Amino acid sequence: MTATGEPLLAVRDLRVVIGGRHILHGVDLDVADGGVTALLGRNGAGKTTTVRAVLGLVPRSGSVRFAGLETVRLATHTLVRRGIGYAPEDRGIFAGLTVAENLRLAERPGAGEPAYRLVHELFPELKARAGQLAGTLSGGQQQMVAIGRTLLNGNRLIIADEPTKGLAPRVVTEVARVLERAAQAVPVLLVEQNLALVRRLAGPCVVLADGRTAHSGPAAELLADAEASRRLLGVARHLPSSAEPLGGSTVPSRSPGGPPRAVPAAGEAAG
Repeated sequence: MTATGEPLLAVRDLRVVIGGRHILHGVDLDVADGGVTALLGRNGAGKTTTVRAVLGLVPRSGSVRFAGLETVRLATHTLVRRGIGYAPEDRGIFAGLTVAENLRLAERPGAGEPAYRLVHELFPELKARAGQLAGTLSGGQQQMVAIGRTLLNGNRLIIADEPTKGLAPRVVTEVARVLERAAQAVPVLLVEQNLALVRRLAGPCVVLADGRTAHSGPAAELLADAEASRRLLGVARHLPSSAEPLGGSTVPSRSPGGPPRAVPAAGEAAG
């Protein structure tokens, strides 16, 4: 909670209509002022649309209160200046630029001295690889750059959208360490389908289904309840334990309308 007792981010009755199609039908979501909050749901449930709506990247209605202030009518650049950092699903790295140049592009005029000391304390590898082209980094190292950019300007919240998508299992473990370090400095809203990663990192979680909030509560409790996890996430085999490798856990089914089934975790089939 913030000093006023409110969540850092409080979303109420968030609705999105794009091209006449209703995508979100009333999402409620709280993000605490510390740690990791997970946003879960099967593919097509509305997770990415929700974070894009929070950021003002799509037309939306409802209420989005950030740090105690209503922001639903504010433009994206204004929200960014208020302290929301975004690490998108594809990481958004400029492959032909060096690590240092990628970070420098994220510096925000008027935000004070960029927090390079914090970034390099959390991710010393970025300092060591400052002159290396970002396109030659591993997936985990690129995620360090993506998260590092969000930390440069004193942001109060990081939104990380599916940071392990398409990554090999060994790299998923690397990304988990990246997020764990980042969350020590700034609260994180994590959109993720790797349930072993969620179990390791997240405190509270919110589950979406068909563009609505279907569940909210402690992530550990949800993942410990096989029936609720099967109903909400479509997990049909064993749920990940705290000791299970992060790259090989069960994730929600990719068929929103079909029966629950298990599929490999993000990156399990990747090289």
